[in-house]
Amino acid sequence: MRIALIAKDKPGALDIRKANRDAHVAYLKGSGETVEMAGPFLDANGEMCGSLIILNVENMAEAEAWAAADPYKAADLFASVELSAWNKVLG
Repeated sequence: MRIALIAKDKPGALDIRKANRDAHVAYLKGSGETVEMAGPFLDANGEMCGSLIILNVENMAEAEAWAAADPYKAADLFASVELSAWNKVLG
């Protein structure tokens, strides 16, 4: 099943995001086929302010475990994280 992880950064947390970005990207790349797509949301100034990650997992528990192990989670970057079942139609 596919799960959309939608995360919004805490206000003023761009430095936290940048400081932990290498570890986060390594985690994404090391996740094999679990991560189908990933990238940051951008604010009006073009700065990173959140994340959209499409996970391909067996169940919601697996998505929750993946999200809990994200280096951004350990850095306490996010104000909110939503995990929603998602159906791919195009792309």
